[in-house]
Amino acid sequence: MTLAIEIAVEDPGWDKLADLEAVVAGCLEAALNESGATPPEGAEVSFLFCADARMHELNRDFRGKDRPTNVLSFPGLEPVESAHFLGDIALACETITREAVEQGKPFEDHCRHLIVHGFLHLLGYDHEAPADATEMESLEVRILRKLGIADPYSENGESGTGLHDRA
Repeated sequence: MTLAIEIAVEDPGWDKLADLEAVVAGCLEAALNESGATPPEGAEVSFLFCADARMHELNRDFRGKDRPTNVLSFPGLEPVESAHFLGDIALACETITREAVEQGKPFEDHCRHLIVHGFLHLLGYDHEAPADATEMESLEVRILRKLGIADPYSENGESGTGLHDRA
């Protein structure tokens, strides 16, 4: 499966993530393989790697939450199986950097987790209901394991480490 991946980098802080394009492509491939989702060949996914100030605007304007967050996903309008545009994903450098430090995780691992998390939202997964959150987290853990990343939900002994902005 080949996706068309568009990447815009608005913040120089993202330079610390080596080979951004390869990181994104690897995460999406692993997510597609593990989830079994089958978007059309060449379906597009757009990424915005930004600063907290831009993410704050997006979170305020689209979710009514007046603060930055780590990742936002904006799914396309068509069903995944026929979508030519799967959606947009935005990631905030300062928030992700701070969370990685607070949680004792490598920055790159936390980024990969959030890329996978955001992409699963484009594939139709969510974490609003407890059963849905359990399903999504379980899928994330399996995908991340394939990427060589430890379970981000059990490292501190509890499920739901603050990744999901539910407030």
